Amino acid sequence: MSNGGIIGPVNDPIIANSTVTSFTASGTFTARTGQSSVDYLVVAGGGGAGGNAGGGGGAGGFRTSTSFPIPSSSIPITIGAGGTGANQARGTSGTDSIFSTITSTGGGGSGGNDDGPANPGLPGGSGGGGAVQHPTGFPHTAGTGNTPPVSPPQGNPGGLGWTPYSYPYSGGGGGGASAAGGNGPGGGVGGPGGAGSDVTPIFGPGLPNSGVYAGGGAGSPGDGSGGPTPGGTGGGGPASSSSGTAGTANTGGGGGGGGGSSPATGGAGGSGIVIVQQPAFQSAPGVWSINDAYNYKKAGQWVQVPVSPFSADYLVVAGGGGGGGASQVSTAGGGGGAGGFRTSFPGGTALTLSGGTSYPVTVGAGGAGQPGFNRGSCGSSSIFSTITSAGGGGGSAYTVPANAGGSGGGGSSFDPPSLPGAAGNTPPVSPPQGNAGGNGANTGQNNNVAGGGGGGAGGVGGNASSAVGGTGGSGSSNSISDSSVVYSAGGGGSGNTPGAAGNPSAGAGATGPTGNGSSASSNQGGGGGGAQTGPAGTNTSGSGGSGIVIVRYPAGVAGAISLAPGTNTKTTAPNGEGIATFTVSGTLTVASSQ
Repeated sequence: MSNGGIIGPVNDPIIANSTVTSFTASGTFTARTGQSSVDYLVVAGGGGAGGNAGGGGGAGGFRTSTSFPIPSSSIPITIGAGGTGANQARGTSGTDSIFSTITSTGGGGSGGNDDGPANPGLPGGSGGGGAVQHPTGFPHTAGTGNTPPVSPPQGNPGGLGWTPYSYPYSGGGGGGASAAGGNGPGGGVGGPGGAGSDVTPIFGPGLPNSGVYAGGGAGSPGDGSGGPTPGGTGGGGPASSSSGTAGTANTGGGGGGGGGSSPATGGAGGSGIVIVQQPAFQSAPGVWSINDAYNYKKAGQWVQVPVSPFSADYLVVAGGGGGGGASQVSTAGGGGGAGGFRTSFPGGTALTLSGGTSYPVTVGAGGAGQPGFNRGSCGSSSIFSTITSAGGGGGSAYTVPANAGGSGGGGSSFDPPSLPGAAGNTPPVSPPQGNAGGNGANTGQNNNVAGGGGGGAGGVGGNASSAVGGTGGSGSSNSISDSSVVYSAGGGGSGNTPGAAGNPSAGAGATGPTGNGSSASSNQGGGGGGAQTGPAGTNTSGSGGSGIVIVRYPAGVAGAISLAPGTNTKTTAPNGEGIATFTVSGTLTVASSQ
């Protein structure tokens, strides 16, 4: 090719397509020439499960990011093994997976009922579920997730084992990448494994296990009279009345808990996986004549105008917590705490986004409502870039205290004592992402019990008074979407006179002397309503609402912004600014040029 008389090398433009490599065994990664950054997924081995009414194994730690700088030299990769299951003992934890400076921690082994010393679920990437509580008072506690802590979190806690030592038993589910493990509800039904996370928005289709990884193992359903219990999506092992099922290989799934009678061995955890994507890139090295540059540009083969770093406003709302349940004993559940509320709009400190970068977006799920003496499940975190909003705390039930969270769950009441609400803004950020839940109360008279309201982004949850449930804490309004919407209101506490929700988007408490709590609306982060005592049996609390992530960016970069999956939407504000709304987890991609 002629270079028009300019002295220098004559080179064709380099157009490198995206490539994805999956490592199911330890090995070495070497980037291609010219590649300066990659996208990665690192999943550790899942935890093994305990036997004899054991909990589910915790999922292996789940860490992913984009535009990760890499050297030109080779990078060692370690794939973690799954932990082993056990019979009448605790399962062992999985081992770590490593890529470059990124380490994902093995999932925690779950508790097992061994009629001996205490053996609660272990901490890990996600925590192992707790076994059924032993009659002599040994703990039924679950392991914590995201241990050691990283940001964004690599996992979630396991669920508690069935609290009363009464037949038929059940264990708590292992934590998963995107949700905590479910508490064991008893009645021959185990706590479900926490859900894993889908990475196809980042890496595309065709991945092993359909691109979903790090699901928690199911807790044991005891005698299985309520049917088998599913593991979390993403390879979590299911559980039945017999031995638990292993987590799926190369997913980091936790093992399923062993059944209610010996021998019933817990399932092993699934091994981990590392996936590395080399994004497409273009370059035009060398010296070019004007004619050659023009011809390549005309053919669509020339490097386009790069996108410079720009400021973008955000709203990140986490999933709200579920309300507390109630049973035939005089009990009143507390309202669920609202999901954490964090925003830069209007007038706050915006984020800086860069071209050629894909930003994973996590939209937290609402915590499930629970029956009987079970505390509401916590909501899940929502995440965008460096901003994490914590899920709302579950409402208290019976003697089980409320959970802290973005906003704290409300306290419960039973005849005669009552419990306080839990703290909000946990973990602490500035400005605060939420408030504390209200306290439960009673008069010491039969059925005159009431639960406290869950905390909200705009105020604390109301304290219960006599048989009147506490009102949910108020939410906060925001117009980043160009419409004023109230987010993160607390759920109402239950009572003979129920507590109102902090906003219609959150759940109201149940009406006494019997009733189920109402659930919160989707994509507003409200807490669920507490349940009220039921003479004929158990009543179920309301579930928390899912969260939402909204990003507002300058008009000049609108053509470089794309969203996945298609459920999420791009719109244009009257002033020309772009608005990206995520109602489900996905990816916001900023092209390197436009």
